[in-house]
This record gives sequence, structure tokens and C-alpha cells, in this order.
Amino acid sequence: MKSLLKSLEVLEAVAEMQPVGVSELARRLDLPKSTTQRILQTFATTGWLRPVGGEATRWQIGHRVLHLQVPELQAGQLYVAARKPMQELREQVNETVHLSILDGLDAMLLIDRVDCTQNVRTFSPIGDRSPIHATAIGTAVMAHLAPDQVDAIINRGLTRYTESTITDPEDLRAELGRVRERGYSLNLCCYRPAVCAIGAAILDSQGRPVGGLCISMPASRYVEHNEKVWGGMVNATARKISVG
Repeated sequence: MKSLLKSLEVLEAVAEMQPVGVSELARRLDLPKSTTQRILQTFATTGWLRPVGGEATRWQIGHRVLHLQVPELQAGQLYVAARKPMQELREQVNETVHLSILDGLDAMLLIDRVDCTQNVRTFSPIGDRSPIHATAIGTAVMAHLAPDQVDAIINRGLTRYTESTITDPEDLRAELGRVRERGYSLNLCCYRPAVCAIGAAILDSQGRPVGGLCISMPASRYVEHNEKVWGGMVNATARKISVG
């Protein structure tokens, strides 16, 4: 039983810290490095974890973990389809790229992240939940939900997180219309005071949102005249990922 608990602690820590090195993980969990490596390799053989770039020194969650998420949102398939396009988008803008799915109608759930190489960057751990109405991915997805689903989110209450958060239902509906019209969403410090993002919904063959992605950056690096160009890039990446 102790061995099982230690293994689960390794799995949870990788999900939180990914990509993470073996030494850092061993220190975090107070385990011998050899034990940590052995547990990682065991999870790798079954697809629960995988080495980054095929090297066994840094690790991230694997496809089996994502199959545990809501099946109808095809999170596992989405994760696989999105990985390369997300990396390509990151290379174009050198800002962090996030991939999220709906967690019911309660929140957006972060299932993957490709970090930028800048010294100052935004960071959210895999598994992080964020409000639908106050984030770029959330409003991008919300813009493509059925009217009764939008009503359900609004009726639950629109919490204010910053001075920029949209909390008026009609203002939010108007913003969702603009998102549909231009093909991308904006989060200008609506959730976290110093974070901006540009997002787009990933749709299935029926036009229903299965998730979304965004470029996330410190507000200090948000440049307004890049908005349309980067918005077009996010939208194009979302279309490339679309799950049908």
C-alpha cells in the first residue's frame, strides 16, 4: 500500500510540475532518485507518463491520464491532436500556449501547456481550473455553446476578479458576439491583474466546442497592434486542431 501511495504521489507531482526533472521530483517527494526513476518508467510503459522529447530526464503526463477526463469532450484525442500545433504556435510568438476543456459548465480545466522561453512568463499548473466568463479560452468556448448553456453559466453568477472582469450579463453576451465575429477572444487582465491572453475555440465537425487554446502573456508584453495578427494565428491553430 505504501508503494502504491508513493507511485500516486509521483503521478500527481508530475501533473502539477510538468515538465519536471527526475532530480527535482525526487527532492520534492523526498524519494531516492533511483526509486523515482523506477516509478516514472513504470508509468511510462502504460502511457500514464511520458519523457519529454524521448529523454528520460524530464517528464510530463501521458495520454492515458487525459482519457480520464470527460469522455464526450474527447480530451485524450484533443491532447494528441493539439500538441504539435501548440508547439508551432509557441515557436511563432514565443509566449506560453494553453489548452483547456470545459469541466462541466463550472470552469475551464487546463489539460496541456507549452511554455515560452522568456525569463518572465505566465504559469498555470496542469489541472488548474479557471472561470469561464473571465478567461480568453473560457469566452472563446462560451461563444460557441448553446443558448441554454450560456444562460446556465450566467445564472450561476459572474464573479468579479479584477476591474476588467465583465460581470453584466448583457455586456458578456455582447462580447461573445464579438468573439464569434472576429474569430478569437481577448482577456485583458480580466482574471489575473497582470495577465493577458488571446484565445480561440476548438470545434468538432458539428461546430460544437470541444475545448480551446490561448496565447498567454504578462500584461507588460501585450501589444495592441499585434492583436489581429496573433488572434488570426490562434484561430488558425484552433481550426488545425479541430476534432471531428
